Amino acid sequence: MKEQIDLGRWTDESLGLLLKEASGISGAGNRIAFLSRHFLKTAYKESTLIGDASSPEVFVINLEAVDCFTFIDYIEAMRLSDSFLEFRENLKKVRYQSGMIAYKNRNHFFTDWREFNCNTLEDVTEKISYGNSQKVVKRLNRKDDGTYFLPGIPVIEREFAYIHSDALDDDVFDNLSTGDYVGMYSKTEGLDVSHAGIIIREHDRFKLRHASSLQKHRRVMDEDLRKYLKAKPGIIVLRPRD
Repeated sequence: MKEQIDLGRWTDESLGLLLKEASGISGAGNRIAFLSRHFLKTAYKESTLIGDASSPEVFVINLEAVDCFTFIDYIEAMRLSDSFLEFRENLKKVRYQSGMIAYKNRNHFFTDWREFNCNTLEDVTEKISYGNSQKVVKRLNRKDDGTYFLPGIPVIEREFAYIHSDALDDDVFDNLSTGDYVGMYSKTEGLDVSHAGIIIREHDRFKLRHASSLQKHRRVMDEDLRKYLKAKPGIIVLRPRD
């Protein structure tokens, strides 16, 4: 198995110490908040993973720069680990179905986490919305014109729920928790979400901690969640299991 590792400002030892400290924090959400805080200002970079339909998959750890999905990828694997070696193994399980490193096994869609990481994550979208969520069936990976977003990956017909932005009232916000992973529902055919991040709750204030691709940002940052969601169609919420 080929691998490529760039720990950025960390070493194996210093990252191990961080994970050890995080493992002593009670509650999955609190651990996620603690770990993700150390990524603030980390540079945004897309396409850091290596492998596609025509080239072999490489096991990549790149903490120097992240996109919205590799950011939550690393944080979820870290919150399950108390050492660097354990983090490596958990990242394989978080990123790949059955932990088997191959392009076709990679979790390419946000709702893949719900399907293949259900032991550590729960889809709470319907639960927190008081019946105001909407169910959709999408053929993930298939564009309107019949081509694929990801060549070499099969089309997956999947039903899932999302909370429309019009239904995001105070009651729904009150059910959100620090450490929840939130996906921004996409109206585009073939996609489940357009972006993903982490909810950070501070009393009645909510922040989205995410790797922003906007040219004026291009880094991991916190933004006001309510303001951010005003221009979005809706959300899907996955909650880490303790």
